[in-house]
Amino acid sequence: MTSIQGVLTAMATPFDENGAVDEPAARSLASHLIEHGSHGIVVAGSTGEAATLDDAEHISLLRAIVDEVGERATVICGTGTNDTRHSVQLTKEAADAGADAALVVTPYYNKPNPAGILAHFETLAAAVPGLPIVAYNIPSRVVINIPPDLLAELARIDGVVAVKQANNEELQQIEGLALLAGNDDAFLRTLELGGAGGILVASQLVGDRMREMWDAAAAGDLARATAVNETLQPLYDVLSVHNPIPLKAALEMSGLIPCGELRLPLVRADESQRDEVRAALDAVGVPVAS
Repeated sequence: MTSIQGVLTAMATPFDENGAVDEPAARSLASHLIEHGSHGIVVAGSTGEAATLDDAEHISLLRAIVDEVGERATVICGTGTNDTRHSVQLTKEAADAGADAALVVTPYYNKPNPAGILAHFETLAAAVPGLPIVAYNIPSRVVINIPPDLLAELARIDGVVAVKQANNEELQQIEGLALLAGNDDAFLRTLELGGAGGILVASQLVGDRMREMWDAAAAGDLARATAVNETLQPLYDVLSVHNPIPLKAALEMSGLIPCGELRLPLVRADESQRDEVRAALDAVGVPVAS
């Protein structure tokens, strides 16, 4: 199975001024990420506004990124929904489109109990054998949490190989699962714990430095990783508020995407938010395009 580790960037989905997926811009952004520190790319995750992509857009975008990236990096596709049947179909299509792994979020809104969560992942793993599955625990978005004891049960499912842990309070190693930071501000702590890496947002803008953190930790130089991490805190702080609204603004300001459009119910950053983003970019030394 594919090794799920390192700096894995949760890529934003560029839209054009009419709100359509801008695949040429997505290709360009994906190449930039691989050239600036990313070991891999996560397509159509929370940051990629997966909730407003229909299935055809979802898979077409994935195919474009797989084609663009080739063998240069791991490509993980978000395929989790709150309908297990839908998740199975989307995961099968992602596997056929060339995804190296699937990122599967805890089913939201339905509020399944632990038995339902376990059955959801068991069903997905059985439906797409051979495709690594990354469980995504993010209680701030989906309302329910996967506690460590339930993660340990998920680890016993063939094919469930990692967890993107976005509950910082329960960040810990789980036997049988590669530990991935789900929040940028937990990346350093994950590396200190011997985790595999992180699915990150700020790496779209400071990927080389986040890669430096990972490389330093892999070499046993946690002091260096800590020093780099401290320089990036202003960016972590601003990007964490209503992500991906500030990220889209930052990508547009830095010239990495031509248009910072989002899909409703998300709206573009207002001038106050843009000022905060601009200040954070300046603080971490990311140039703002004129």
